[in-house]
Amino acid sequence: MSTLVIVESPTKARTIRNYLPKDYRVEASMGHVRDLPQSASEIPATVKGEAWAQLGVNVDADFEPVYVVPKDKKKVVTQLKEALKDADELILATDEDREGESISWHLYQLLKPKVPTKRMVFHEITQEAIKKALKDCRNIDEQLVRAQETRRILDRLVGYTLSPLLWKKIAWGLSAGRVQSVAVRLLVNKERQRRAFHEGTYWDLKAYLEQSKSPFTAQLTTLAGTKVATGSDFDPSTGRITAGRNVVLLSETEAVALQERLTGKTWNVSEVEERPVTRKPAPPFTTSTLQQESNRKLRLSARDTMRIAQNLYEQGYITYMRTDSVHLSEQAIAAARNCVEQLYGKQYLSPQPRQYTTKSKGAQEAHEAIRPAGSTFRTPQETGLGGRELALYDLIWKRTVACQMADSRQTQITVQLQVEDAGFRASGKRIDFPGYLRAYVEGSDDPEAALEDQEVILPSLKVGDHPDCKNIEAVGHETQPPARYTEATLVKTLESEGIGRPSTYASIIGTIIDKGYSQLVNNALIPTFTAFAVTDLLEKHFPDIVDPSFTSKMEQTLDDIAEGEAQWLPYLKKFYLGDQGLETLVRERESQIDAGKARTVELENLDAKVRIGKYGPYIEVENGDSVVTASIPKDLTPADLDPKQVEIILRQKTVGPDQLGRHPETGEPIYVKIGAYGPYVQLGDKSDENPKPKQASLPKGVTPENISLETAIGLLSLPRTLGTHPATGGKIQASLGRFGPYVVHDQGKEGKDYRSLKASDDVLTISLERALELISEPKKTRGSTSSKSKAALRELGTHPEDDAPINIYDGPYGPYIKHGKTNVGLPEGTSVEDVTLATAIELLSAKASTAKTTRKTSKTSTTKSKSTAKSSSAATKKKGA
Repeated sequence: MSTLVIVESPTKARTIRNYLPKDYRVEASMGHVRDLPQSASEIPATVKGEAWAQLGVNVDADFEPVYVVPKDKKKVVTQLKEALKDADELILATDEDREGESISWHLYQLLKPKVPTKRMVFHEITQEAIKKALKDCRNIDEQLVRAQETRRILDRLVGYTLSPLLWKKIAWGLSAGRVQSVAVRLLVNKERQRRAFHEGTYWDLKAYLEQSKSPFTAQLTTLAGTKVATGSDFDPSTGRITAGRNVVLLSETEAVALQERLTGKTWNVSEVEERPVTRKPAPPFTTSTLQQESNRKLRLSARDTMRIAQNLYEQGYITYMRTDSVHLSEQAIAAARNCVEQLYGKQYLSPQPRQYTTKSKGAQEAHEAIRPAGSTFRTPQETGLGGRELALYDLIWKRTVACQMADSRQTQITVQLQVEDAGFRASGKRIDFPGYLRAYVEGSDDPEAALEDQEVILPSLKVGDHPDCKNIEAVGHETQPPARYTEATLVKTLESEGIGRPSTYASIIGTIIDKGYSQLVNNALIPTFTAFAVTDLLEKHFPDIVDPSFTSKMEQTLDDIAEGEAQWLPYLKKFYLGDQGLETLVRERESQIDAGKARTVELENLDAKVRIGKYGPYIEVENGDSVVTASIPKDLTPADLDPKQVEIILRQKTVGPDQLGRHPETGEPIYVKIGAYGPYVQLGDKSDENPKPKQASLPKGVTPENISLETAIGLLSLPRTLGTHPATGGKIQASLGRFGPYVVHDQGKEGKDYRSLKASDDVLTISLERALELISEPKKTRGSTSSKSKAALRELGTHPEDDAPINIYDGPYGPYIKHGKTNVGLPEGTSVEDVTLATAIELLSAKASTAKTTRKTSKTSTTKSKSTAKSSSAATKKKGA
């Protein structure tokens, strides 16, 4: 008897094959094999003329979906049908969540098997788990399938009904989405808060004290019995102290005067308080918390986190990575406790096994948290993993092990000091027993270093002591605007509001960035002017679509459908076809929405109009009888666009760029300009003789207002040659690039070795000695926290011809295969996990032969050109003779 097992990916197929009997054949469906039509060309001819055809859902016939097999999946489906012909049994072993259930259902509908069919689910790919799953097969869960189908239909109705409206009223190519639009609104609201923010300034004192030759610091907290103002006392909308707060606001003059008055006076310890604090470890990872922590610690996007986690799961290293559950099986708890005892000792074990309870009502069907797979946990060093796979596995391993460790016991120490009428406070923290912090500290890569950073040791102080004051410093502070969302904080907010599902957050954030609603700058998600325009339109005309509570209720209804507590069809009818349904609203509102107004972004305290144009956002102001327009630089955010910035942009358009002066050597004018990517300096005027004048971007901290002629000349002189490398004789240069200032060592055939400058270095003055020092340091991968060279996404093996490694790396245009100096991109639709060593060798070989052919063709073309030129010349001579 032969059995066909179908999973989603080749990686999963390869892993699961190891744990099944020999007469089991495992094939991959390559994800979904059917979906709603993605384009007009995919709509079946039989329904093309229908009014609802573009939706792919027959809203007139109980929302019947039209499913099609995409072009790139037809070959896969044919192969699966052929494989099924030789099978006596079919097992559908796709993932255990709603998405996986849906894939199994679609496979069943397409393949129409005539042999017994079972549904197999498992939470991890280990021998024990697969054997158990084979014994416990079940039928496809129709309720889960229906819930997933309803979700898919709902997303299609929202996206395909609202998006065309945005194309007509704002700009082509925009999209709206059930969860996406709420997420964009969150970003926009945060940016609105930053625009409305008014900075406040306050001063206080910092004292440097010593007791028994042990130094410590203390901060001013009260003056004449009244609290001294801190940042939390300010109203962000006014920049002034919040009404009703009884606090002392010190100016710089008052702070300096107080500093002078207290210098040389006697200090007295008035109170010492020691408070024991116990901290418990965090629960093991869910999808959401894994995305948050990997973004904080590893600087990985939600999309990258899920892709790497999927690969780890399919290779059998971790349990299923799409889950809202924090529950751990008895097997997992035992494995974690065994790790603790072996690596840290019995004293670091929690007295009793810890079990965590999932609080979320709509938790996914996956019944366990994300953890290392198996009944014994491999340490990160034992896995043989590398690069980002190792980093993510290490994170999951540490979090899981730490959750079974003892509490951390700490002592918080607060010392109140008095000098004349001024009250100061010194705070300390002592870690009495690190407990779980030995293995895992949130937001830190190195637990041991983090423990040291967390401790603030104060000398032994008691009431009545008179510590010596070595110095008092007056310190100025400015209140800060609300922090923008990072991927981690956005994921946390979406989850806490009950918006969407953690398994979809990665694709949602990816879409927001890809569609131009947000830029990712220094890990912050900054909304664009287009995001403002779209949010404004949806808030005014379709408020429910961007209302977090409405979207949360919608999510709850979808969960209720999955549980059988709600009916899917009445819900869809009410949402889309009712008197206040989406279709009705769009039809009514379309004529009411003025495209000119919709393309205009309303910003407070700004007389100029900001409009969304075909080529991006621009400023528009009336200038007498005419209208002046100017593009807004891409790096200028909505929160930073103020009247001063508008004036600079418009002045450049109407008057021309500001001239700083002339170059001392050439006499050419030096201009300060603002382009699409921000401010820059330019040497000379553009002309036929000089079509590309030399330009240089302004470095961080240098603005059009404060740049000097000397700095501009220095920037235009880049790259600076500093000298040669003593070992190689290669040229060492300093310059400015896309990611900031850097030094580079030209190693000839071996390529160029780059290092970014530190904050204390100046690209215009850095010396050869300092450059050599930076180049000697281990190279850091951009976006990584380790100082190792760029890590491979996957190591495939070695090339049979030269034994050189063949690896897959992440590049600016996506993943690529590298062998020696040959790079080749992955074919469209191929994931990192799908590539085998044989496939890679084939692609590299094809690239090499193409390169040879290109060179040969180029050479032939050159020869032909010369020949043609000779013939032409001869013909001309003959004709003229």
